[in-house]
Amino acid sequence: MTIERTYTGEKPAINLPKGAVDTQTHMFLPGYPAIEPGPPLPEGLPSPDDYRKVMDWLGIDRVVVTQGNAHQGDNENLIACLAELGDVARGVAVIDGSTSDEELRRLHEAGVRGGRIMDLPGGAVGLEGLEAVDAKAKAIGWVVAVQFDGSHILEHMPLLSKIESRFIIDHHGKFFSGTTADSPEIAAVKTLIDRGNCWFKFAGCYESSSSGGPDYADIAAISRDLATYAPERILWGTNWPHNLAKTTAEYPDDAALVETVIGWIESEADRRTILVENPEALFDFP
Repeated sequence: MTIERTYTGEKPAINLPKGAVDTQTHMFLPGYPAIEPGPPLPEGLPSPDDYRKVMDWLGIDRVVVTQGNAHQGDNENLIACLAELGDVARGVAVIDGSTSDEELRRLHEAGVRGGRIMDLPGGAVGLEGLEAVDAKAKAIGWVVAVQFDGSHILEHMPLLSKIESRFIIDHHGKFFSGTTADSPEIAAVKTLIDRGNCWFKFAGCYESSSSGGPDYADIAAISRDLATYAPERILWGTNWPHNLAKTTAEYPDDAALVETVIGWIESEADRRTILVENPEALFDFP
């Protein structure tokens, strides 16, 4: 085995507020093979049972499970994971323009509350499918989680500005070419936020940071700026089980990540807004 994931340890120095929601995870169960052209399944199939240990370790009470790229448009693994987790979980599925109303209702009953756009290698539905996914999501009251290379956000603004459902810019925007709080790319994010239906997710800072850990100074700067600008439009997630990590040495320390990323949110009131109230409303938690 090339990777050993850590599911418990010393608790973070920062206590998450009661009701905290982790809005970015993937989980896997046996019996659901990977589908081309997606990536292979993660080694060891990190599961809902494994994640429950992480919840206890970090102080997480609720979770959003996102359809993994490995399963492309087949949401059966996601549905099975949601069933295992119960009422503490909601899901983000892969849908497209061909998804029937009957299938949307089935997914909704299983706990799904969002559709996924993944415009990066391995993604099942890219930005070319956004308009159709937006229409489906709006009709059923879901959100749309949108992931792309944020370095090109200015090119995508005409498309993003037409989204009618509530939507999330995923993974700190993934500005792979780098950005600063004063850049036009961050001004574009604020423009979208100001429209009233856009959220920005803090998750996976290590995936797009050029300065690197442990403080991820480049991501920290834009995150602090956006958290101050509009805490009511920020979400947070662990990005567990860190699928891009292929060895034990690459695997992040989840407690350290909590301390770092939540530390970018300065006030306790804003932490409660970001970790509890925003995701509770957005993902229809009871």
